[in-house]
Amino acid sequence: MRKKSEFTILERAMQTVPGFDKVYHKMKQQTILGGRSQSTLENYLRRIALVCLEYKRLPDEISEEETSEYLTSLAQMSKSPSRSSFKHAVYGLRYYFRHIGQNKRAIDLPSLRKEVKLPVIFNRSELRQLFKAPTLLKHRIALTLIYSAGLRSQEAINLKLSDIDFERKTIHIRQSKYKKDRIVPLSDYIAQGLKKYISAEHPHVWLFNGKEPDGRYSVRGLSWIIRETLKKTDITKDVSLHSLRRFCLHILPRRFVKIRHYGILSSRQKELRKKLPQAKRTQTKVNESARERIVRLTRFDRFQCPFCKAGVMHTVEQLPRIRSPGNALYKTGRLSV
Repeated sequence: MRKKSEFTILERAMQTVPGFDKVYHKMKQQTILGGRSQSTLENYLRRIALVCLEYKRLPDEISEEETSEYLTSLAQMSKSPSRSSFKHAVYGLRYYFRHIGQNKRAIDLPSLRKEVKLPVIFNRSELRQLFKAPTLLKHRIALTLIYSAGLRSQEAINLKLSDIDFERKTIHIRQSKYKKDRIVPLSDYIAQGLKKYISAEHPHVWLFNGKEPDGRYSVRGLSWIIRETLKKTDITKDVSLHSLRRFCLHILPRRFVKIRHYGILSSRQKELRKKLPQAKRTQTKVNESARERIVRLTRFDRFQCPFCKAGVMHTVEQLPRIRSPGNALYKTGRLSV
């Protein structure tokens, strides 16, 4: 644990790198005015600060060769298999260069190829072990609520008592990712557990009280709960708190395969699919008759004689529709099986 006398990365950069404090305050103001995520800004600023501490200069004063050398060393680090350090460094530098108006340097940074990985999924027996392991009621309720409602860790700690509606069986999640609200269902089983937890713990304002300055529980605290709980189980999978959000995958039928769309039906071709109906409308003939349109759409001419294939069939007389008496006979009891 970091001692109180030690300085953070941002504090060291403000003290040792000239001009970093001004950049920090300007970027923070732009983030607040633009409504962007505060956690994302902190990740970017921390990576920018590490670059500044490495060369004792601001990123715009560092040459492109030095920037490439620094990013190469990050990409080759064995301690970061997911390349998160490299990813946040690239995104942070792009954000910085666009902030100061150097869009060309932002574009010249290396592009990141997205890694395609399958999620780690709990099976039924592992979930039973995980939810039985916690000794404290608060920890058990936190894990089961995150699993049942598919919550993110930040969403769980931001829940207030007023967000739980036991009558409507809903949970109101406010200002989550991308500043959006949403309503998720509250199961009967979790509702019973929450009532028991509230009557025993008597939380105030927040559903999960903690040692944060505003009285909330912390994200680190939730991560500690899942780590300590996993130690009490036989689960050997590389899982985290976010793995509980895959709450529907373990109940799918066996040998289930998710259907993915490619080509024109893929999610990347949404704009092209929007243009297709308009293009089809422009190709439709204005003076097209009903018969021509039916033939064009069905590729079958029902007006053509099926014998000679040349003559045209006309409607001579339309017979009246006769309803089958079966239903009426069943209802009156005159017909039985």
